[in-house]
This record gives sequence, C-alpha cells and structure tokens, in this order.
Amino acid sequence: MKSTGNSILITGGGSGIGQALAHRWHDAGNHVIITGRRQQMLDDAIAGRERMTAYALDVTAADAVEAFARQVVSDHPSLNILVNNAGIYSAEKITAHRDIADAEDMVETNIIGPIRMMNAFIDHLSGQADAAIINISSGLAFVPFPAAPTYSATKAALHAYTAAIRPLLKGKVEVIEIIPPQVQTELTPGQSTDPNSMPLNAFADEVMALLHAADTPAEVCVEGVRYFREAEAKGQFNDALNMLAKYS
Repeated sequence: MKSTGNSILITGGGSGIGQALAHRWHDAGNHVIITGRRQQMLDDAIAGRERMTAYALDVTAADAVEAFARQVVSDHPSLNILVNNAGIYSAEKITAHRDIADAEDMVETNIIGPIRMMNAFIDHLSGQADAAIINISSGLAFVPFPAAPTYSATKAALHAYTAAIRPLLKGKVEVIEIIPPQVQTELTPGQSTDPNSMPLNAFADEVMALLHAADTPAEVCVEGVRYFREAEAKGQFNDALNMLAKYS
C-alpha cells in the first residue's frame, strides 16, 4: 500500500480506531474522508486538519450509501482507498428466548454495511491507480467471544468475505484485512481504560508500520492479536475459547 498521496475514505472515522488511523494517514500526507452517524463527532475529528473531510452516513441505509458514493466520487475523483471500519457491539445472553434486535443491527452494520460500501465503490476503485480496500475485522473472528456470539460471527464473516474477494481483485485493487485485538476504545463501556486492552495509540502506530512496510501484508496482525489469529493452527483454539468463556 502506498503510504502517502492517497485519497482515503474511512467509515466510522469519528472515534476510536477509525479516528486514530485517519489522523495518522492525514499526517502522512494523505487526503482523508471520514464518515459516521454523528456530525458533531465528525466535525471534532477533522478540526484543524485541512486535508480531512467529513460526511454523515449510516451504512445500514442502502439508498443513502449509493447516493453517498455518487457524491464522494464526484467531490473526490482521486479516491483510491476504502476502509471499512464502522461497527457496533452488543453482548448477548442466548440461553433463553430474547429480543434479537441488537443481533440484527450488528449483522446489518458489521457485515452488510461493508459489503454495501464495497459494492458502491468497486467500479470507481477498479479504475484507480494504487487502489485498495481495507476491512477491519477482529481477533474474535478467529476465536469467538461466547458473550458476544453475533459480533464474533460478523467479524468472522468479514474475514471470509475479505479473503474471498482478494484473488478476484488481484491486479486491480489491493485487499487488506486489519485484525485488531481488544483495543482501548469506547466499543464497550469501560474498554477505553481497561488495562487488559491494547492502548489505542500503540495499536495505531503498529498498524501503520505494518501497512507501510515495503510489502504490505494481506493480513495486518499486531503482536497482541497473534495468539487468537493462530490459535486454531497451533492447536490452541479450545484453550483460547475457554479462556474467553470465563468472561461471559
């Protein structure tokens, strides 16, 4: 992946991992476009940064995504990188009948949303030099968290989708997956101060170093997530799953 001179669109760029990566890409000499549901948060994220632009967008609204894609391509014809970062998390108790609205929202946001965005921009990206799609999954794609089965399943689906499209787009659009561990963000209450979560700045710095290496890996795995990414291959899946189950 080219490190500078890109025009990069990041969903969920107003906070957390999305904002941290957006700021680093901006500071590296890229134009960065961020989206999210809350305009004020987006405005705060781009304040004082002349090469950043913000648009309010809900990736669960199909018609809005299509209209947004047309507008962004018109406003920013040099757009060459799409980063699917927007996601939501809800813990679940599945041992008795329940309202599954939260589960449906996670599926719509975390997997249908990225598919919708990729579909909306694929024709444009395929015609751009140095084009890339970057999907942000999770270590829970590889060892699911029993307290959050639907969230884990959406991230596993995004991993599978990303792997499946990579050979289809080879030579036209580089396809990269970023696999975070638990990071100090507000994805869940208290996570931003959890000492067992990776500090956000350390995560973003390590991701940038990997992305901008001479040969960008297809999967960007910081050291803190390798245990989960490699658990099944190393015969440690059940141990990792049982460890996570203790927190359920």
